[in-house]
Amino acid sequence: MGSTHGIGVVGLGVIFAQYRETLVGQSDVALVAVADLDEARAHEVAATIPGCRALRVAELMADPAVDTVLNLTIPAAHAEVALAALAVGTNVYGEKPLAATFEQAQQIMAASGQAWVGGAPDTVLGTGIQTARQIVDSGRIGRPLAATATWVAPGHEAWHPNPDFYYREGGGPLMDMGPYYLTSLVHLLGPVESVSGTSSRSRDTRIIASGPRAGQEIPVEVDTYVTGTLRHEGGAISTVVFSFDSVATHAAPIEVHGQTGSIAVPDPNMFEGDVQVQMLGAAEWQTVAPSAGYGGAGRGIGLIDHVRTGADRASGALALHVLEIMTGLLRSARENCSFPLTTTVQRPAFVPLTPASDWR
Repeated sequence: MGSTHGIGVVGLGVIFAQYRETLVGQSDVALVAVADLDEARAHEVAATIPGCRALRVAELMADPAVDTVLNLTIPAAHAEVALAALAVGTNVYGEKPLAATFEQAQQIMAASGQAWVGGAPDTVLGTGIQTARQIVDSGRIGRPLAATATWVAPGHEAWHPNPDFYYREGGGPLMDMGPYYLTSLVHLLGPVESVSGTSSRSRDTRIIASGPRAGQEIPVEVDTYVTGTLRHEGGAISTVVFSFDSVATHAAPIEVHGQTGSIAVPDPNMFEGDVQVQMLGAAEWQTVAPSAGYGGAGRGIGLIDHVRTGADRASGALALHVLEIMTGLLRSARENCSFPLTTTVQRPAFVPLTPASDWR
């Protein structure tokens, strides 16, 4: 891939700031170009990053300095941008989900050829999820039998100034937050073979609460409460809940239960957090020191990890599998049936404990 891996960013919205913090200043990767529908914004951003140029999307795709297109557009545009990059043989790393629909995601993977496709979330490579993974792999809690994953909130219109896309196809609590939790479950327990889901929609409109559009009503086109069960290929069963119709939860974001112990797993939307274990017969939970994962990581570590190690810990194949889990849950809910998955994926490689000083 060369001594310096050139990254061209398409889409400079809210999430870009987090990627920028991780990627700028690295010795072996560089933000060499940016593009946005707002060309003025692209020029403003490029002016603050040494060696970075503001280009139009087509120019960025054709630029030989761009080794990987970092696709940070809204979900509805993920497939269009990814396919355009792959058409010229350029690697793609995209925000989640891989595409707005499973069919579009299949097209992306089919078009990849010799190019690499990767995708968020890479929060699972931090010390939180990877420490929990190390505990599972060590056999400390015995054979894993089950897991729960819960994410609930009133809805993103409470804080996001332009929340429209969260309530359109490709959005909703499952498609937005599900990738963090479901990707974590695959890291922890392996791929999923079948799903069964139920879903509902509490109301048909939402009111934006902040920003210049505060008070504006927007339509809701997706279900906003999704629950279901996943049967993992290894036999474990996970129960999941994703909601834009709830106030809060008191449960751990993810819990993994084995024959001899249980693990309380921290927020998979974050890279770090306390992992706790309670063993059979013990009276209390015990906090476990970080034992695996990238310390001090931020969004973009999955791309850095691939560039440096060649590993596929944040692969397009994993993102495709997770997307089928999500669309399978929604299809199961519509058709009132269990849905067998057509995809599978190798459980991603374990991340050894890597302090921030060793990767930054």
